[in-house]
Amino acid sequence: MSWRNNTHPEAVAVLGAGSWGTTFAKIVADAGAARGKDAHGTSVRIWARRPEIAEEINGQHRNSQYLKDTVLPAGLTASADPAEVLAGAELVVLAVPAQTLRAQLRSIRHLIPEGAVVVSLMKGLEVGTDSRMSQVIEEELHWPQDRVAVISGPNLAMEIANRQPTASVVACSDLETAAWIARACTAPYFRPYTNTDVVGTEIGGIVKNVIALAVGICEGKGMGDNTKASVMTRGLAETTRLALALGGNAETMAGLAGMGDLIATCSSPLSRNHTAGRLLAQGLTLEEVNASMKQTAEGIKSAQAVLDRATQLGVNMPITENVVAVLQGEITVDELGPRLLSRELKSEGVQVP
Repeated sequence: MSWRNNTHPEAVAVLGAGSWGTTFAKIVADAGAARGKDAHGTSVRIWARRPEIAEEINGQHRNSQYLKDTVLPAGLTASADPAEVLAGAELVVLAVPAQTLRAQLRSIRHLIPEGAVVVSLMKGLEVGTDSRMSQVIEEELHWPQDRVAVISGPNLAMEIANRQPTASVVACSDLETAAWIARACTAPYFRPYTNTDVVGTEIGGIVKNVIALAVGICEGKGMGDNTKASVMTRGLAETTRLALALGGNAETMAGLAGMGDLIATCSSPLSRNHTAGRLLAQGLTLEEVNASMKQTAEGIKSAQAVLDRATQLGVNMPITENVVAVLQGEITVDELGPRLLSRELKSEGVQVP
């Protein structure tokens, strides 16, 4: 089987029934309908870890835990059996928590059809290895780079599920593969662009979660828009430094996967990382923050890995460093704000190492 034989995938498997996984499955189903087919034109199946979520999607066309009253396309189906979901899939979309990805892939890799294109929706670095999600996929599946892609951008799931216009980025080393994926998920309200900068696209989506924690803490402590804008702007600078040091492109950081995703994640109450930062500022412990949230705030999990990678490369990331200090209890949330911009005076710039 080869994806190149078809203009659009005939079968799409989405692994993960959280808000973004379910929303992306909805996008693909709606994209099929927009091409003049009904929702059954492209078979879209979701793997849900919990059988009751699969039952609700199949029986009521809803995933109320994550998307409230959003009505899902009738042709969108779900199952708790990964073999059923993956059977015959030409496009396999991964939307599981970043820190569980490697173990998940090891348990299902024998089920993924040979020749399928694999897409990551995840925005995190693996703790312990500091690997990006595309690297974990390539390592565990022994998949070639030209069949591994990532999707990133300002992707607040609830807004997209409600059909609010959104643009995003599909990145793959092979531009033809990226374009094929983009066609599969072009819906009336979802516009994917393409690039070949997988590294920059992933790093933008990873580090913005850490910066959003900082902005959330600032907001929770009553700081205003000047402070938040300053942290976002300098956060983009340190994100760019890391991306360039890893081989990414500066243009990516100025686009949807960089600045666009950063603005949305740092500004919206729908952002899990922004919310986690506000809760920390209100005095909740890290354990209490994690317990109060339905889904993982990836910035909490990935912040140390981001800092470790930056340290290895000699990249200066002061905002990330201070967020990690808060998460590890080395400084308090009250100390974070004054430290975020307390560096030596110098000219503004990315200053690539």
